[in-house]
This record gives sequence, C-alpha cells and structure tokens, in this order.
Amino acid sequence: VQLQASGGGLVQPGGSLRLSCVASGSIFSGNVMGWYRRAPGKQRELVAIITDAGYTNYADSVKGRFTCSRDNAENTLYLEMNSLKPEDTAVYYCTVGTYYSSGYYSAAYWGQGTLVTVSS
Repeated sequence: VQLQASGGGLVQPGGSLRLSCVASGSIFSGNVMGWYRRAPGKQRELVAIITDAGYTNYADSVKGRFTCSRDNAENTLYLEMNSLKPEDTAVYYCTVGTYYSSGYYSAAYWGQGTLVTVSS
C-alpha cells in the first residue's frame, strides 16, 4: 500500500494551498479516503473524508474553507484549502479507511504526511 502526499508549504494567512495524495490503485478504488492533521502540541484531527461516490464530510473547523475531492481515474485524492489561518498549521496525512453510518471514520492506512505552515 502506498499513499504519497504532496503540496504542503509555507503560505500567508488568507492564502490557499492544494494538497494531493496519490494512492496505489488497489487501495484507492472503492474505498473511503480521509485527511487528518496533527498540529504542534495538539491531538490528531480528522479534517475531511470522501467516499468512492463523492460524499464528503468535514470537521467544523474547516467547513466552508476546505474542499476534499478525488479523481478515481488517476487514483488521486485532493484537499483544496482556502482562507488559511495560522491554526491550520499542521502535518496533513492522507488515509484510507472505513466510514460508518454513525459518522465515525477509522483509518487503516496512512501516508507520510506533508507540512502546511500558515504564517506571515
């Protein structure tokens, strides 16, 4: 299983970034994908999930600012991040997992993470 995230970097508050995650075909197809983040000194946070059919769910902290999408033909997961805030600074991880009807998501596989720093 391979999950390769990219697109992180330094951006000013109010700016935008797009993260990408390329997954091996066998793990991408038909599975739920998710983005987590871990900020310095904080617990890991589930940011967004997207099902194979394109249903999405977001953390309240990013609703209206972040958009999760996927290209099933290219086995690629995206996270478009707009109106970035300093509190969005974190390492972002793409994952593959299971999404339950209760709204709980359990990640089974993790990528290596990409660092996003929001600072002036």
